[in-house]
Amino acid sequence: MSNGLILGIESSCDETAAAVVRHGREVLANVVSSQVAMHALYGGVVPELASREHLRNIVPVVRQALRDANLAYKDLDAIAVTAGPGLAGALLVGVSFAKSLCFGLGKPLIAVNHLEGHIHAVLMQSVEQSTPDKAPVLALVVSGGHTHLYLASQVKEVWRYRNIGRTVDDAAGEAYDKAAKLLGLPYPGGPWMDRLSSFGDATAVRFNFTEINRGTEAEPSFDFSFSGIKTAVLRYVQTHGMHSAAEERHQAIAALASPGLDEIRALCDVPVLNLIASFQHAVVENLVKQTMRAARHHGALRIVVSGGVAANQALRGQFRDAATRSGLAVAFPPAALSTDNAAMIAAAAWPHFVQRDFAGHDLHATPQLRLG
Repeated sequence: MSNGLILGIESSCDETAAAVVRHGREVLANVVSSQVAMHALYGGVVPELASREHLRNIVPVVRQALRDANLAYKDLDAIAVTAGPGLAGALLVGVSFAKSLCFGLGKPLIAVNHLEGHIHAVLMQSVEQSTPDKAPVLALVVSGGHTHLYLASQVKEVWRYRNIGRTVDDAAGEAYDKAAKLLGLPYPGGPWMDRLSSFGDATAVRFNFTEINRGTEAEPSFDFSFSGIKTAVLRYVQTHGMHSAAEERHQAIAALASPGLDEIRALCDVPVLNLIASFQHAVVENLVKQTMRAARHHGALRIVVSGGVAANQALRGQFRDAATRSGLAVAFPPAALSTDNAAMIAAAAWPHFVQRDFAGHDLHATPQLRLG
């Protein structure tokens, strides 16, 4: 008899994570080993180092998750793993470990799309469930590696996804991190840009987005592009002579043992703070505008926003305001489930478990895996 216990394993980028979730909703354990401090030395994720750290961390992380849940391997009903998208070497560590566990324990193996996991990071917390007679859920997945819009609909236990928009170049989170690097801020830069933006004038620098529509009038696409604003920040830094000050800021921050907001703010003059605030305002406005356009066109009544950038406070505030004006419901994951984690993978695996949609032992990592 099933206890609904699924062990989730996530290793798509630079977080080694394991979690135990019951019936796709109740999180019994959620353990994440972050590599941020190591990759910060290089200003971004180094794939080879990420893979090495996953190899080092995956066994202790899984064991800790089982201890936290007060369970043994025999108590599990299935093991779920992120099969893609992500870094090839990083994914391979998780997939290989999960396959070995399933083979040794005689447990079912469930392959989960990382993007579906992010959507379920919100759905698992939601009391309301979609039913066949309701409008689909519109899901925005926005992170360092992804900016996608999906229509998600549920029939009984099965979720179906249709991609209706995506970034044609850089993801929103990537643009945040690269803009922050140009200004000499620590990696990852997105959270620092969010926190510092409240001290600047969001109207000081004007950034424009070109509307992208690769669809038709009857069936438009709702795509994003963030390479332009990244380049605009670079040009602004160059033309306003900010590069030397950014280098000095980077060195000063690197010399601090554990820099806080007040210390980093003190190293930013008014023009830098205004640039940060203007950048954030433009990116958030674009994300909200495109998502609300998609919701109107497709008649969605519920919006879920997930991924690392979903932790951005300005993004949450503007989405709540826009949703309220339009009479829509909007939901976000809790902070612990915004960034990469394994609880979302175990939660997304539950519908697959109910349908007995299991992977074979020939499962392989798929870095460019698509959803919908």
